[in-house]
Amino acid sequence: MDAFLEYLSSLPNFLIYILLGISAYVENVFPPIPGDTITAFGAFLVGTQRLSFFGVYVSTTIGSLCGFMTLFWIGNTLGRKFFIEKDYRFFKAKDIIKAEDWFRKYGYYLILLNRFFPGIRSVISLAGGISRLKPIPTTLLAMASACTWNLLWILAGYFLGTNWETAKEKFSSLVFRYNIGALIIVAIIVGIIVVIAIRKKRKNR
Repeated sequence: MDAFLEYLSSLPNFLIYILLGISAYVENVFPPIPGDTITAFGAFLVGTQRLSFFGVYVSTTIGSLCGFMTLFWIGNTLGRKFFIEKDYRFFKAKDIIKAEDWFRKYGYYLILLNRFFPGIRSVISLAGGISRLKPIPTTLLAMASACTWNLLWILAGYFLGTNWETAKEKFSSLVFRYNIGALIIVAIIVGIIVVIAIRKKRKNR
């Protein structure tokens, strides 16, 4: 990653914008790619006045949205049976089934918040397509999610300092704390939902 970022900073500005957009796209389609780190590096280059804030923001947001909608259309085209039978490593059948259950309960709210769920963004976009959500509201909500998320991370990267090694350590710590916090919040929400469901069953009995 360090070698790639060093190579990235040596390129002309217009190519950096393009690669930032591509990295944001690929990070959505292939979850192991650390797209947020690359986005933060773009923000760091804004802080050093190498790149413009608008250019980094627009390129990464378009990339994120296109990546999300690519998986949405793949899920919509191939359908549920295909992914359940294949049970891919990063799109496991159990995760898709779980996402479908969430979509039945919360629908488009998941699309709006997809960027804030670490580790399952790609599953949400794929499950949204499999669930046959309407394309236009899905696109608008996914765009709102990407706009908000990228704005937060670009601002974070911008204010982390002008030394990349120091900024990288701070950003890694920030990402780690966010992921832990997000997982705790999700676990609490799931726990509350389970408790409510159990109480309803007891009342019905």
